Amino acid sequence: MPLYPEIDPYDHGMLDVGDGNRVYWETCGNPRGKPAVVLHGGPGSGSNPWFRRLFDPAAYRIVLLDQRGCGRSTPHASAYETDMSVNTTTHLMADLELLRGHLGIERWLVWGVSWGSVLGLRYAQTHPGVVSELVLTGVATGSDAEVALLTRGLGQFFPEAFERFVAEVPEAERAGNLAAAYSRLIESPDPEVRARAARAWTDWETAIAAAPPRSVPRYEDPVFRMGFARTVTHYWGNGHFLSLGEEQGEGGEEGVVLRDAPLLKGVPGTLVQGSLDPGNLLGIVWRLHHAWPGSELIVIDDVGHHAGAPGMADALVAATDRYAGRESAQTGP
Repeated sequence: MPLYPEIDPYDHGMLDVGDGNRVYWETCGNPRGKPAVVLHGGPGSGSNPWFRRLFDPAAYRIVLLDQRGCGRSTPHASAYETDMSVNTTTHLMADLELLRGHLGIERWLVWGVSWGSVLGLRYAQTHPGVVSELVLTGVATGSDAEVALLTRGLGQFFPEAFERFVAEVPEAERAGNLAAAYSRLIESPDPEVRARAARAWTDWETAIAAAPPRSVPRYEDPVFRMGFARTVTHYWGNGHFLSLGEEQGEGGEEGVVLRDAPLLKGVPGTLVQGSLDPGNLLGIVWRLHHAWPGSELIVIDDVGHHAGAPGMADALVAATDRYAGRESAQTGP
């Protein structure tokens, strides 16, 4: 099933979400169509025009946004003076609610990739009634076990890259939470320390994607590289801000998102996962599927953590097409 043709937004803006932050948003497709919001990955990757092509523009009102601190949103996380304490999962969910109200949307389909799947799942769990369906790919749940796998567990598969990755961390911190250690380096007042840490982090991200070091074009942009590395390590080093405050100690090893999967009962969902996605080593997507009544899991063979890979995009388009039809059947005459 091919992607839909490229389209341009018919409206866009900067939404003041408080704390000195303004979030970029855009809408495209049919202004009277079924609302759908796209949650990008990272955290800190920013939205991509490619996402628009996963939705029938005649059927959907497609909303894209750049989450706090990335893309066209301001202030950007790459700037040292940007306050990261007001960039948490709770803040991002509140931003979604402000945007939903700003656009006059009652309920919307939530599409998420990688980190966007974590955010989408938690948003649906904590905001009942506003999510009509979920379409998720590169599925993750933001647990500490997943962070440990991606920062340390995969070292046995990429030993040379892992040795370089760990070497950037002070020796006394190498046995601990590597994401938190990198976050501390990226918050250093020394710009050279920050730059080295961001470079080393994106080299590791590239290595575990089974690509040669420094082959991903977006990581060659120093502004993107710094903002991305700073945001990812900020979230990964702090449990994705999913086990703080009143939730602390309640989620267990599996994390609060997987724990609360039964809360998604009544929300139809499609999980599209590559069979070679590193996150599959923990069985997270299968456990989520079995704990989420009404979900479906589609596994694409010989594909990793990449929504645009052959077979992945086809399955994602098929899912949004199916949910557009479901909505039409519910709201038609």
